[in-house]
Amino acid sequence: MASIKKEFSFRDPIILNVVNKLVSRSDVGFKKYGVTLADDDGDINVWLTHLQEELMDAVNYIEKLKDVLTDELTEKMLEQYKNEE
Repeated sequence: MASIKKEFSFRDPIILNVVNKLVSRSDVGFKKYGVTLADDDGDINVWLTHLQEELMDAVNYIEKLKDVLTDELTEKMLEQYKNEE
């Protein structure tokens, strides 16, 4: 498949960052698998397995963030308590 080029203007820098990350991620996938997502003829079970693995990773990241945030909140509360004494 030939490369497709289109120019966009972004009013929101957050969206620009997301688009850049999507393009970068696509480049990584192409380098790893040698095929674009559009041209990949993997069967549905392969795609479901990939999705399942990505979602499990996401849950792990959420759990880690919850732990970190809980620890930080606990530290702040203890610090505030000490300062009130």
